Amino acid sequence: MKLANPLYYPIAVLAGGVILVAGVRFFGLSNVIALPASVVVATAGAAVMKSREPDAEKIAQQQIQRELEILRSSAKILAEKAQTLNEEANKLLSSGSYQLDLLVAVQEACQRAIELPIKIDELGRRIHGANSLLSIKDLQQQLQEVENKRSSSSGIARQNLEQLINSLQRNIVLATEGENARAAQITSLYTLIQDSAGVLQQIQNQLRTADLTDSEQIMELQASTDELTSLQDNFAFLVRK
Repeated sequence: MKLANPLYYPIAVLAGGVILVAGVRFFGLSNVIALPASVVVATAGAAVMKSREPDAEKIAQQQIQRELEILRSSAKILAEKAQTLNEEANKLLSSGSYQLDLLVAVQEACQRAIELPIKIDELGRRIHGANSLLSIKDLQQQLQEVENKRSSSSGIARQNLEQLINSLQRNIVLATEGENARAAQITSLYTLIQDSAGVLQQIQNQLRTADLTDSEQIMELQASTDELTSLQDNFAFLVRK
């Protein structure tokens, strides 16, 4: 049982005071005996009360595990959709479509989405086996890396990096305030999965209706594929630590 400061537990202090007064007035004990006894009672009482309080770290871990389960469930749904789209792109490749580079790019983006549940399982194992809290130093390092990437990026990739920067900045604020930034990171990952699901559906709709001989429709499909790839890049960056 861990010791606790009795001053944080008024009831323990009151119990110690009662022992002191009762010992001196009713039992005729000297202050030399009554005072240490009251201190022992107050300290022991505070320790008992502290042991009955919810463990903040344990609660944080439980919250993270719940968030991970939601994240894992969402990733599995996305992976199933990505597998379907991957098979559709493969059929187009098999049919002799000449847009080989574009269809291969779609397949590569889908494959990365299919692997998301595995990445989340790896993240879960790291969290379970070590301190689940992200340090401010870790977050600041991540932020600096993303800002460096943004300076050399453009278009959709730059927009997605700016969203990632905003998420990291919020996480740093949480960590500074003593909150669990890991839970916030998981929320950021969940957002990326939902965004990926939307883009994946968009690619699927385009692939099913697009005329792959029309340059404008090809460009639209390429832009959607680039966006999905960019989102997967951001996801991979967040789960690597």
